[in-house]
Amino acid sequence: MTAVTVRIERDGCIGSGQCVLASPEVFDQDDDGVGVVLRPDPPDELLPKVRDAVHRCPAGVVALD
Repeated sequence: MTAVTVRIERDGCIGSGQCVLASPEVFDQDDDGVGVVLRPDPPDELLPKVRDAVHRCPAGVVALD
């Protein structure tokens, strides 16, 4: 298992929803449309989708640590 942590810099989120489209198992949006991480430590099988979410984010606020 690869240990990664997913995070969103919520202050910079523009609410495009690209993270949710890429990986709905890991991301959602709150009532204001701001991205929320549902699973900060996703299993390995979801990492390709999470990496896609990182690349899709137009604001560049989704990251893996």
